[in-house]
Amino acid sequence: MKDIIRIEKLHKSFGEIKAVNDLTFSVKEGEFFAFLGVNGAGKSTTISMLCGQLEKDEGKIYIDGTEVDGKNDEIKRELGVVFQNSVMDKPLTVYDNLKSRAAAYGIKGKEFEKNLSEIDEKLHLQEIIKRPVGKLSGGQRRRADVARALIHNPKILILDEPTTGLDPQTRRMLWEVISELRVKRKITVLLTTHYMEEAADADYVVIMDSGKISAEGTPIELKNKYSGDFINLYNVDEEKVKILGKKYEKTSVGYKVEVEDTKTATELILKYPEIFSDYEIRKGKMDDVFLAVTGKKLIEGEKR
Repeated sequence: MKDIIRIEKLHKSFGEIKAVNDLTFSVKEGEFFAFLGVNGAGKSTTISMLCGQLEKDEGKIYIDGTEVDGKNDEIKRELGVVFQNSVMDKPLTVYDNLKSRAAAYGIKGKEFEKNLSEIDEKLHLQEIIKRPVGKLSGGQRRRADVARALIHNPKILILDEPTTGLDPQTRRMLWEVISELRVKRKITVLLTTHYMEEAADADYVVIMDSGKISAEGTPIELKNKYSGDFINLYNVDEEKVKILGKKYEKTSVGYKVEVEDTKTATELILKYPEIFSDYEIRKGKMDDVFLAVTGKKLIEGEKR
């Protein structure tokens, strides 16, 4: 697969603060790519430069093989962006916002109605299409934001903390739509998020800290490298858990034992079968990876 986004040695400072410091990465066409990082890590600053909203200090940004220099609007039309905070005109209806946005890309008349119909099929806009954006609930407004990002059929969908504050049902619906787009349109998705389960589904993950990349790889690569595995033991005495010689902690239902990897867990099970009458093995989660890499925890509800 070819690189549809490529960033080379990107720098951006605000006074003495280096928000983005020598950042280099690439995103493959059709890939689901996730950025992780706490507040101030540099994620949204990177997104702003990628979208041309913020001027870079140094470095190069390429979209679909063409360098973005702030002037080539034709390249930017390949991007659809859902920002953390809605950029829609609140007094206008959802329909008028989408019509205005489409017109900016030369999409009018029947072509606009066709695009709108396709998006409505996925996002169920009929109940809100004639309502002013300022009168919508948070979940309804986010659906409208996604529609705005998709109305011109972009190749790349950029989602900057798209599900923060949404109810579980709306979050699930949005991800179903995005998954369908990836399959049917081969759209590339670049996500920043603090919801670990969203990043766990990505094809590739970059963890940023203080403007730099701290770790990167597929979710399984990161889990294997930074988090290890866990064995949950049930119906067993603590004295027997101690025999395993591994770090453990008591839980409400048993004991959680840390092991280096699945191979180690298997060796313990074969060596002490009498201890493992009731157990389960699980991989570490992306929360564990993030904490191991940065020494920090991602706080749900935190914004960048």
